[in-house]
Amino acid sequence: MNLLKKQMGDNFFLLTLIFLIAKSYVVSRFVFNLEIENVMQELILFLANAGSIMLILSLVAIGKKETLKWKLLVTNILGTFILYFNVVYYRFFNDFITMPVLFQTDNASDLGESIVSLMNPLDILLIADFMLITYLLKYVKIVENKRKHFKFAFASVIILLLNIGLANIERPQLLTRSFDRQMLVKNLGVFNYHLYDGFLQAKTNMNRALADNSELAEVLNYTESIKRPVNEEMTGVAKGKNVFVISLESTQNFVINNKVDGKVITPFLNQLIRQEDTYYFNNFYHQTGQGKTSDSEFLFENSLYGLPRGAAFFTHAQNEYNGLPSLLKEKGYTTSVFHANNKSFWNRDVMYKNLGYENYYSESYYEVNNENSIGWGLKDQSFYEQSIPYLKELSQPFYSKFITLTNHFPFSLEQEDESIPEWTSNDGTVNRYFTTVRYEDEALKQFFERLKEEGLYENSVFIIMGDHYGISQNHNEAMGQYLGKEITPFVNTQLQRVPMIVHIPGETNGRTISNVSGQIDVKPTILNMLGIKPDEDIQFGSDLFTKDPDQFVVLRDGSFITDKYVYTDQKCYDKSTEKLTEQNACEPYINQAEDQLKYSDQVVYGDLLRFLEEKKQGE
Repeated sequence: MNLLKKQMGDNFFLLTLIFLIAKSYVVSRFVFNLEIENVMQELILFLANAGSIMLILSLVAIGKKETLKWKLLVTNILGTFILYFNVVYYRFFNDFITMPVLFQTDNASDLGESIVSLMNPLDILLIADFMLITYLLKYVKIVENKRKHFKFAFASVIILLLNIGLANIERPQLLTRSFDRQMLVKNLGVFNYHLYDGFLQAKTNMNRALADNSELAEVLNYTESIKRPVNEEMTGVAKGKNVFVISLESTQNFVINNKVDGKVITPFLNQLIRQEDTYYFNNFYHQTGQGKTSDSEFLFENSLYGLPRGAAFFTHAQNEYNGLPSLLKEKGYTTSVFHANNKSFWNRDVMYKNLGYENYYSESYYEVNNENSIGWGLKDQSFYEQSIPYLKELSQPFYSKFITLTNHFPFSLEQEDESIPEWTSNDGTVNRYFTTVRYEDEALKQFFERLKEEGLYENSVFIIMGDHYGISQNHNEAMGQYLGKEITPFVNTQLQRVPMIVHIPGETNGRTISNVSGQIDVKPTILNMLGIKPDEDIQFGSDLFTKDPDQFVVLRDGSFITDKYVYTDQKCYDKSTEKLTEQNACEPYINQAEDQLKYSDQVVYGDLLRFLEEKKQGE
């Protein structure tokens, strides 16, 4: 026993190294959904994790040996914490944490129930090694060989160089694809990914200081070159009307005109899109990134893309924007947003003022109690009902945005509010989703009825839109069971379609429009319907009603969709067959997709719209 203790004491460094490498590799390989296609990729993943951990521990080992055991313990705890934080985040978002997300601490207090639901009993295995380490720290004298640590440091550098070399052979220009975080983690490892993310954060923080108005001219020329003509038949069709934008939380388009266990999921929306005064866009995609709902708002109110890392609502709320609310306020509209959540969630209290909102009816304006709230807050039915008095006080015409809450992960609902029962698969998240979507649909129906009673319906136009996905790729097995087919990357991309409905009471030409489109197109669409032509502006979208659509939508991860092809995971799919096709079929669009994201990021990171404002003032 004494000999065993001595051997373990002599190798405490090695023991910590083995535990951390094992945990990081197992988590990367079996918890994160990283597609390992060959032995080379397997080797790269192992080397990435092993090399970074060896180097970190070797650096930690520098210094007095008396404190070494505690430094190794703290390093193990921090490394495990980083791994687990990514595990929980990944289970819902199918993504990895970035530096901007870590700074969004104001959101943490509202995530309680969601975080708990993402935990798994097997997670305890991540800290199982702490019991052995605690025993060693208490009963074993730690003796370490500094020369051995220098050897480990040298070996770690060799391993990391080998890792980077192999990774660039397997995935050329790897570091130019910073938006593809799965690819980065698969080739760099979790810890190296976070170091690289920190570098990107420092780099983007410098962009504003280095930007000048020559970049503005470049972006203006680009957006002018991709702009499609508006549909003049729709110009001014809603002029002088009130505008309602209703953001349907986590609502994907596959629920429209669909059933679960014979029960209709969205009867009201189904009925609405069949009316002659409704336009339904059935190939409309959300284009959000890590900012989720806030990204959706940013996209459709600015016609700019959200950022590749974090949320513009947090990182760039002080920028100059030509937001849709600001433009409408200049034309005499009263601008308001209704959302029964904490006013600072997603930094909305700051961002909304900058976008041009005059009124923000947040949680403090509503009576929220145990009876009328669940999950993330006020139930939709109570939310709409309590909003009516505030709507009646607004000067008309008004622009009012409503952000719903009930259909939010983990999709909780009390039995008394269920119009249809939960589905019966082995996936509780997917089972509950249908029930909360059905509740959301019923609440919207009641809201329309109340607006009619209050005389606020006839002279209004309604834009009803899903904000982002609700069911992530982590639930592909249940989704495949529901849809009756395998959830391939092609199918998953198609599942990023969300409802987009334009309802104009009194119209007679309503129809389903199948052009490929996205949230980036909403701002120019609303402006054209209201007969408003803004001064020189940067918009990456086009009128949804255009008669000359480009049939091209870019997603935040670099994927894109055309009328014929879907490009995702660096693979090209033929939409007619839903199968892989020749890569050269998608080649003409790849640079176009990269340019759109690049130029939009340039606008936000450089705060280029401030130069546009200076230009206007100079004229």
